[in-house]
Amino acid sequence: MNNENVLEVENLKKYYPIETGIIKSKTSYLKAVDGVSFAVKKGETLGIIGESGCGKSTVAKLLMGLEKPTSGSIKFKGTDILSLDKTQMKKFRKSMQMVFQDPYSSLDPKKTAGYIIQEPLFIHNVGTKAQREARVKELLKMVGLDYYHANRYPHEFSGGQRQRINIARAIALNPEIVICDEPVSALDVSIQAQVINLLKKLQQELGLTYIFISHDLSVVKYLSDRLAIMYLGEIVETGDSKSIYSNPIHPYTKALFSAIPPESPLEEKEKIILEGDVPSPMAPPAGCKFHTRCPYTQQICQESKPLLRATKNGQKVACHLSEQLA
Repeated sequence: MNNENVLEVENLKKYYPIETGIIKSKTSYLKAVDGVSFAVKKGETLGIIGESGCGKSTVAKLLMGLEKPTSGSIKFKGTDILSLDKTQMKKFRKSMQMVFQDPYSSLDPKKTAGYIIQEPLFIHNVGTKAQREARVKELLKMVGLDYYHANRYPHEFSGGQRQRINIARAIALNPEIVICDEPVSALDVSIQAQVINLLKKLQQELGLTYIFISHDLSVVKYLSDRLAIMYLGEIVETGDSKSIYSNPIHPYTKALFSAIPPESPLEEKEKIILEGDVPSPMAPPAGCKFHTRCPYTQQICQESKPLLRATKNGQKVACHLSEQLA
């Protein structure tokens, strides 16, 4: 890992219009992603965590170009990918690939594993037929499968094997960044560990940069160098993984991490229970979006939106009370 930012995201927003009435007029917006900014260094793993519906997967889709953002910028090595034309975008896609959450629905049931892994090479016109077949054989070996698996169909594999095929497809074009969107959440716990170890091994061997999206804090802790914690479409805390796990500052981060079971049965750990429900992203609260559930809320939290500011510990926290809570 070095100090070069391979990806820079600035004030990224994605609003979905909510249409009502007979004439389908746009009366409001669902703010799925609301001003997200972060940078990822070459060779590191950025973990993005938060409750379901916080906007994690939408961020992944925006980065991959599967969704068009409402506003903001996404720069890969200094180039804003949102300004690329169709030909340039196709070329860029070789640099960033994705491993999806569901290891079955993300594979074409009518295609063999070999064809699925080889498909990115077809699309980008990489190599001859013999070279592509050799590449498939190499990729299957890299993800812990045998070459005879190339002739099997997705339904003939277990969930863990299907996810290995997804990973092989994702690295087929030698990308620099791989986005992992809940890649182990649909797998059994024992298989999760195998897939996570595979991802870590491939990162070391290929020098990959990961954006790892998950709600499983233990998995993210094992893989991530840095963390970004999301709540209602915004990042509320970001920083070095070890620092955040040892000393979470934002009240939401404190509550999330309090749910992690203690490492020792002798360790006493207080679990923070948040009151109330997550507000609707169609009508988020004014000021700090978390103030309706925060045990430390004050008047300023209801009136003014906190900015993501650096603390003395090196973390960045969007909280008016960050200095007192640090």
